[in-house]
Amino acid sequence: MKLVFATNNAHKLREVQQTVGEAFELVSLKECGITEDIPENEPTLEGNAFVKARYIYSRTGLNCFADDTGLEVEALGGEPGVRSARYATDGHDDEANKCLLLERMEGKENRAAQFRTAMALILDGKEYLFEGIVRGKILHEQRGEGGFGYDPLFAPEGWDCSFAEMSAEDKNSISHRGRAVRKLAEFLNK
Repeated sequence: MKLVFATNNAHKLREVQQTVGEAFELVSLKECGITEDIPENEPTLEGNAFVKARYIYSRTGLNCFADDTGLEVEALGGEPGVRSARYATDGHDDEANKCLLLERMEGKENRAAQFRTAMALILDGKEYLFEGIVRGKILHEQRGEGGFGYDPLFAPEGWDCSFAEMSAEDKNSISHRGRAVRKLAEFLNK
């Protein structure tokens, strides 16, 4: 079965393909002719994931899934949340986002945070939602060279290192996206 995944990131596509298995052929946005940016203007991660999935389904008629991810910091009332990629600017400026987060966390004792991924699937016209969460804390400074986004500032529960200091295998085994993808894969393989 073919499934369109709302990404053009070849690494992400390969990683998810390994999780869902060979019974499903994952296709990127580009491969199905979608080259424009899909708007993400909903107030929730779930809303953005469904907007993207519905857009793809309406354009292609193919089964598809899309995700949206946010970092939710307790001491900041859940910020940056749905605006994680656009926290400091309208663009995707990882450095500016991390600097703003550290600035807003200055002097805060409560460092609790979680990464949350909402994954929307449209299969034969029916909609499903899967969620992955990993809890942890915001570090006082950036640590590590791997990963992307807020990874150098986030240490998952039970680990003494940031996501950016972990191997890709370790991170994917416990990450929010990895957990959501495994739920999706279990559902598809039933």
